Amino acid sequence: MSASAQDFRPDIEGLRAVAVAGVVAFHFGLTALPGGFAGVDIFFVISGYLITRHLVAEISGTGRLDLLRFYARRARRLLPAALFVIVATLAAGAVILSPEEQALYSKGAMFASAYMINLWLIRWSFDYFANDATSNPFIHYWSLSVEEQFYLAWPALLMLAAWLKPGKRTIMLAIGIAGLVSFVFCAWLTSVSQPWAFYFSPLRAWEFAAGGLASMAPARLLQERPRLGRALSLAGLTMIGAAYLTFSEDAPFPGFLALLPVAGTVLLLKAGAAGARDGSRNSGWNCVNAALALPPLQWIGRLSYSLYLWHWPVIVYAGMLAPELTLSGRLLCLALTLALSTLSYHFIENPIRRNGWLMANAARALVPALLLTGTGVAAAHGNARLAVHDLDPQQRIIAASAAEPSTARAKASATAGFDVGGYPTTTTKCLVTGSRIFHVPLKSASTTKASPGPTSTGLPPSGVMTMRPAIMWTNS
Repeated sequence: MSASAQDFRPDIEGLRAVAVAGVVAFHFGLTALPGGFAGVDIFFVISGYLITRHLVAEISGTGRLDLLRFYARRARRLLPAALFVIVATLAAGAVILSPEEQALYSKGAMFASAYMINLWLIRWSFDYFANDATSNPFIHYWSLSVEEQFYLAWPALLMLAAWLKPGKRTIMLAIGIAGLVSFVFCAWLTSVSQPWAFYFSPLRAWEFAAGGLASMAPARLLQERPRLGRALSLAGLTMIGAAYLTFSEDAPFPGFLALLPVAGTVLLLKAGAAGARDGSRNSGWNCVNAALALPPLQWIGRLSYSLYLWHWPVIVYAGMLAPELTLSGRLLCLALTLALSTLSYHFIENPIRRNGWLMANAARALVPALLLTGTGVAAAHGNARLAVHDLDPQQRIIAASAAEPSTARAKASATAGFDVGGYPTTTTKCLVTGSRIFHVPLKSASTTKASPGPTSTGLPPSGVMTMRPAIMWTNS
């Protein structure tokens, strides 16, 4: 049996299913789970747990890290499916989106291809819960960008700690300090500047650090006291359930609230690790781990990455084509998401991840990964340029205004006769482009910048952060 097979944890696969189910349910507008967006935090903790466990084991065993091999594994695992979904989303957008939206969101695709869209969203002062987000088919790539940036920094931190003083205690201390500093600034900025707390990877590092510490903490106490392990598993699942059921878009998140799903995930991972080492099916049997290992959750867990990639573009485009989507329409969207995820998992994600030729040498994976990334960035940039190539001057003004950060557009709106919400305070006319309506002030384009109004543009009208339902579905 291979090492990877021996290390496989069904409870973690099931926990991935719980995480992606919460995110998908939230984005589909399931009001029963208003806090499903916390599923992303579960993914962060799991990533921190698994990556830290692997890196620490390599450092302890060899005294070094093979970074090229590490990044090659990450590239094989994450890059092909992510870029395929980006290209497919751009292709669908060429039919569904207006030229201005194609230009704007192609820039988002460009940053998503380079795993930097979280920084682009910060520049925009973009609110994940705002109305504009329902039209951005690439906004969900922010979490993948945060995760990739974590993969770049985390090995360096662990190697530095091991170099200063060999031993796991030094590494745990370094992780603890990094996590504490990250959490303090995250909690502070959540109330001061939420986009920074939400999207900036150093301010999410504490969630990865929590998983990392869980991977290194001894599990002997839980092995010796299986009842305690079962109690912690139930407590962890309860904490995640409480987050899903009670959190809302109006809550100051992440901040202190994110402690609830993070701590719940840590408890589940730690109790599950004790059960995995114990291996018994009697006194140490854990009902929560057994539930997480059920076949349906294992299937969803295997598809979780593809599900996360596909679900949001499907929801965004369906909402554009049918703004008042019925229950049957929602179910069709879910079926399409499952179908696309299954196909991409079996024909793209898994074959490339386990390709023997790519696994034989790190360069064989890294060189194509760099070429694919460059191709994705170039394709998105080219699509943005082509989308506005044939626009008239007035439409170009709208596209240029939409491409500015929200704070700049707010100032432009004020000088052009719009209030802070983007509503016109002077006489305006409507300009119809594609499937969207834009309000344009009746002033000279040479003296003022036009700003899109708030009606059906799909573009952020100002820097004001407003909360919104996950997506505007009807309840019929």
